[in-house]
Amino acid sequence: MKVRQDAWSHEDDVLLAETVLKHIKEGSTQLRAFDEVGDHLNRTSAACGFRWNAVVRNRYVKQISEAKKERKERKRAASFSYYPPVRQLWSALPESALDQGDLSLEAVIAFLQKLAQSHQQTSVLETDKTRLELENKELQQRNQQLEKELKKIKQDNSIIEEDYQSLIQIMNRARRMAILEDEESLSSAAFKMDKNGNLEKLAK
Repeated sequence: MKVRQDAWSHEDDVLLAETVLKHIKEGSTQLRAFDEVGDHLNRTSAACGFRWNAVVRNRYVKQISEAKKERKERKRAASFSYYPPVRQLWSALPESALDQGDLSLEAVIAFLQKLAQSHQQTSVLETDKTRLELENKELQQRNQQLEKELKKIKQDNSIIEEDYQSLIQIMNRARRMAILEDEESLSSAAFKMDKNGNLEKLAK
């Protein structure tokens, strides 16, 4: 790739600074930033690095510090993202303690104690959750069993009801037949009244 010999413009310096700051925030290296700017400006990575260290870097001291701080916060968040209680406990530490240079042994011990306590609470909650899930499963199985028993009882009751209705019908028919037979017997029989006024059936 040909190396440009013309001077750096203000726009070139701004692009170089923004790209380097972006890579710092994202946890990347300055070399990658120099490669990216070199590809865009048709310059070598070495030329971009020399321009950054010799001229541009001194203009962005505050921005570089903020970018490094943001990179540290991103790494910390990524480290604890898998375990929210750890992130919450870490954020509870004093702001001054979050600076690695000022992090005291007492702060670390307090953090670890809170972490252990949080882990115990989490274990208890997981145990309770497992127990409740098992109880819920047992109740569901018991409910299914009761539903089957209720269905069978309803079927048996329906059969009994049908048999009862059939028996009632048979009894009603038998009663009607008995009444008809009695009426026929009475109509064909001859009676006479004795001296006391009682009816007496006469033999045919």
